[in-house]
Amino acid sequence: MRIVALNDTLLADVEQLMALGEPYVRARTSSDYWLYSALFSTTCPVAVIDGRVVGAVVAMRSQDDPGDIYVQDVMTHPEHRGQGIAQALLQSVIDQATAWQCHRIYLTSEPDNRAAATTWAKLGFTNLPGDQVIDGIQVISNFKGPGKDRAVYQLTLP
Repeated sequence: MRIVALNDTLLADVEQLMALGEPYVRARTSSDYWLYSALFSTTCPVAVIDGRVVGAVVAMRSQDDPGDIYVQDVMTHPEHRGQGIAQALLQSVIDQATAWQCHRIYLTSEPDNRAAATTWAKLGFTNLPGDQVIDGIQVISNFKGPGKDRAVYQLTLP
């Protein structure tokens, strides 16, 4: 497996990969992926096996607090799950965040996405306290707008 930065030659493949993540990952538009490639490539790693895109992360460094990196999407191709791809991709983001001396990486998840919650915990992310608990997961109501409750996870960096 090779981990490479998102670039123009991978845009269509990453867009197709993200479309496989419904209902938890929503594919963005082609122009969105172009923008991620142009502005955030160092925090948007892509996993490639035998020339095929099998995983990708879209993450961005905060402009309000450059010590924060927000992970927008994590996706592993269904045929390649359980092989450590998400871990390798997120480690790439962690390595970049550490090089920049960031202090945290955070992400949100749908409250019922148990596979994601398990992955985040395995990678050392903690579920931040919320105002409600759904199936043992702390959830913040309206975190991404009215009716968009999310579980928020954080990895504190040294």
